[in-house]
Amino acid sequence: MAIHFGTDGWRAVISEEFTFENVRLVAQAIAEQLLAETPAGEVTRAVVGFDTRFLSDRYAITVSNVLAANGLAVYLSKADCPTPALSFAVKQLAAQGGVMITASHNPPRYNGIKVKAAFGGSALPATMKQIEARISALQSSGRAALYAEPVWRENMTAQAGEVVRFDPLPAYLAHLRSLIDFSAIARSSLRVAVDPMYGAGRGYIARWLRELGVMVAEIHGEMNPGFGHLHPEPIGRNLQPLAEMIRRDGYDLGLATDGDADRIGAMDAHGEFVSPHQIFALVLRHLIETKGQRGLVVKTISTTQLVNRLAAAYDLRVEETPVGFNHICDLMLAEPVLIGGEESGGISILGHVPEGDGILMGLLLLEIVARAGKPLHELIAELQTQYGPFAYDRIDQRVQPFKKSDLVHALKAEAPNEIAGVALQSINDRDGVKYLLADQSWLLIRPSGTEPVLRIYAEAANAEQVQALLQAGVQFANQQLTNLVAVR
Repeated sequence: MAIHFGTDGWRAVISEEFTFENVRLVAQAIAEQLLAETPAGEVTRAVVGFDTRFLSDRYAITVSNVLAANGLAVYLSKADCPTPALSFAVKQLAAQGGVMITASHNPPRYNGIKVKAAFGGSALPATMKQIEARISALQSSGRAALYAEPVWRENMTAQAGEVVRFDPLPAYLAHLRSLIDFSAIARSSLRVAVDPMYGAGRGYIARWLRELGVMVAEIHGEMNPGFGHLHPEPIGRNLQPLAEMIRRDGYDLGLATDGDADRIGAMDAHGEFVSPHQIFALVLRHLIETKGQRGLVVKTISTTQLVNRLAAAYDLRVEETPVGFNHICDLMLAEPVLIGGEESGGISILGHVPEGDGILMGLLLLEIVARAGKPLHELIAELQTQYGPFAYDRIDQRVQPFKKSDLVHALKAEAPNEIAGVALQSINDRDGVKYLLADQSWLLIRPSGTEPVLRIYAEAANAEQVQALLQAGVQFANQQLTNLVAVR
């Protein structure tokens, strides 16, 4: 069985492909990669963390033992922790890399491994390809992973072959204090509801807000490896318990993070979903107007044009990347990026690690509301009035297996002159095919690279036009798939 890494790690079903044997195999390949990247004479350090999923803690111990058996100095989180906290620890501890046991926002039956680089973000694609090649070589040779019970210690410097248990929380919180105006949040009279969705962000935001004297309530914060039958992705349809709590008990806003807390979702005082597009735009305006910061703005191809209009108003350059935070990370490593994010809720800012961080974004959203002295829904309405209007939606459609390159070619070659009655202006093929229309609306048809699924996105001035674009996209994509099958 081949083990492949996607845009942000390897994920598989627990006890089917995600087994202890395969975890040891992947850990061995990671150990060899980190050792190869370490300058001669230096000890290779690695940081290991884990989320709340079934057996995540045991998988993390297994990875730590393999790394230590290979002579690495290993720092293992004492308890489940958010991915961004683990990523920051990699940089703060000057480690060569890190391993996070998580399947992020995937359903509970999945687990996974994210690999972090020394700069605190996801390992670059070239590194992941090298790790895949090492896994394949191990499988071909039949060579087993090294595995031994190492020396275990707590709260001290790890030496080669040792595993030290540590708490990533204090350093991570100290760093967030350098990015967030906690005093503004403390002075506000905000009532905040928090839903970590049973994930690794549990307790973090709620605990810090209580320490600030903020009225806060947390739901789904207990340990539940099955996620209480919730899908731990902070999108509107999964956050109805949070919405009901806000409406019933009169909270000013709600914050939600996904399974490993690298994504953000929110609710306003009416229990209406606040999308990552809106959060991205609010944060961008806040960083410029309130904090006086400037820099490159980076967004994925599926993220709102509202960001482009805001950036144009402030004379900031915008770079649009394929989907996946690794592409944003590349730019954050190359030059000062004011904010980078994607429509799924992974967003980071200048001064932070190049990693989506739902906890950081949630706290920053509280700062924005606190300093503005206005409800969240009013701030969003202001953006829509000044830079909109914009409505957005997405559908995922399962289809018969297809070759991605063939479909992308057909979608470009057979591009219609108009879509849903609006003239086609240009095409962007950075990731799938994005049709930009004359009225600044757009339709993106993006074939998945790993499964027979079409992800179809649209943005327009109103919800009705968005739905018309989506349906036109479904029909057009299905027609091209039918034509491809007929040619075969």
